[in-house]
Amino acid sequence: MIWIENIGNYEGKEVVLKGWVYNKRSSGKVRFVLIRDGTGILQAVFSAQEVDENSFDLADKVTQESLVELKGIVRKDERAPGGFELVAKELKLLSSSENYPITKKEHGVDFLLQHRHLWIRSRKQFAILRIRAEVIKACRDFLDNKGFILIDAPILTPTSCEGTTTLFEVNYFDRKAYLSQSGQLYNEAAAAAFGRVYCFGPTFRAEKSKTRRHLTEFWMVEPEASFMELFDIIELAEEMIVYIVERVLEKRKKELEILERDVSLLSNIKRPFPRITYDEAIKRLQEKGFKINWGDDFGGDEETFLSNLYEKPLVIYYYPAKCKAFYMKRLKENPEISLSVDILAPEGYGEIVGGGQREDDLKELEKRLIEYNLPREPFEWYLDLRKYGSFIHSGFGLGIERTVAWICKIKHIREAIPFPRMLDRIYP
Repeated sequence: MIWIENIGNYEGKEVVLKGWVYNKRSSGKVRFVLIRDGTGILQAVFSAQEVDENSFDLADKVTQESLVELKGIVRKDERAPGGFELVAKELKLLSSSENYPITKKEHGVDFLLQHRHLWIRSRKQFAILRIRAEVIKACRDFLDNKGFILIDAPILTPTSCEGTTTLFEVNYFDRKAYLSQSGQLYNEAAAAAFGRVYCFGPTFRAEKSKTRRHLTEFWMVEPEASFMELFDIIELAEEMIVYIVERVLEKRKKELEILERDVSLLSNIKRPFPRITYDEAIKRLQEKGFKINWGDDFGGDEETFLSNLYEKPLVIYYYPAKCKAFYMKRLKENPEISLSVDILAPEGYGEIVGGGQREDDLKELEKRLIEYNLPREPFEWYLDLRKYGSFIHSGFGLGIERTVAWICKIKHIREAIPFPRMLDRIYP
């Protein structure tokens, strides 16, 4: 099987390709048909003098997204998409497509989301999702090369990880269960067994939010490491972000060009990243007129302002303990401060990483369950990790869709996932 992305290897040779009709145009006695096969787009040139009458007529009449088989000679042409074109000899229709709903005219977002199963065939969506695949591969390669072990965390859980108000409840035989908000707690158990681990998978938040940064189902990669403290895990997260961006710049140049992304901004993503404390962030926000008090968490407007302060991702650490989950370790000198961190992507994109150091003292963790009004029974196994060889450990979660949205510079996170799930959308 010959794929369009490798068509340059066949210059001057006759090939047979299969693909869908992406577009077409005509000029006198010449027809131009653009074919896509999932790896790229190739222009086929049909001359009335060089192909049989049936093939020429078909090139004139074939409809958008019809599946065809092409035979022809590969020719180098810098003006053509990808730098090569096919001098067609024969065209066969394998499967017709009539009245394809997505045309050249402008379509509303609701219409496109309703036809998301077809929208992903378009050029920009194709580029975004190819970059997404590269981001995921880069995450895994980075952690694998650092000696981390992939440990799959369950999606069905007996209790909350991040908070009881954003859980999706499901019936689990004769009891209640919940869709996972994070694999972190299970990662902590795995870290005690394997030292350095990560999980990667879907997570679910029943947040009634319609902002451009929220999905009800999204994907996270979550590393957890034994013997790492807060600033160790910050360094790991910084290294990982740099690695991801460099991989996309190296491997997905064509896709970035399709998106018309300013790659000079991405090329600037190098360590060290700017770092400020939560207190410093609050001060800057208040100076700019934001009505926010110490102890408040940052919303979308605050994150947008802060992430526009620098051309690199911004590290914010030492959040108030009441802003963070029960398992976050606290600063010894001030128990109102948690050993936590968020990393905000530049250009106004906001949080892409959240994490910190975990509480490793059994008595402190027991107090936190009471403080956060959480039942002890579902967390007995989690407390065992502190009973049987407790250890310093830290971790973070990196949101795939938010990272992709930033790298691609797209306005809404819904385009950074193949089939978005939002407050008002679960179809298709």
